[in-house]
Amino acid sequence: MADPVPAASEPQKARLKLNAGPASLTLHVRVTPTGLLAIGGLVSGILLSTAVLVWSATSVPRRHPIASRLGR
Repeated sequence: MADPVPAASEPQKARLKLNAGPASLTLHVRVTPTGLLAIGGLVSGILLSTAVLVWSATSVPRRHPIASRLGR
């Protein structure tokens, strides 16, 4: 039988264990659905802003159409 689906307000939980020779790392994360939405918004904002920065840094210089008509 399938596991019951958690309620929408319950936090999502994850655990990660890494072992590399004598070193080990254990991470525990708990995030609510609202937190996941906030993380998604932050990540999309970062990706959009870096795309704009790369586009402006790698393209040829442009003049604004209104400024070129005014002779500036």
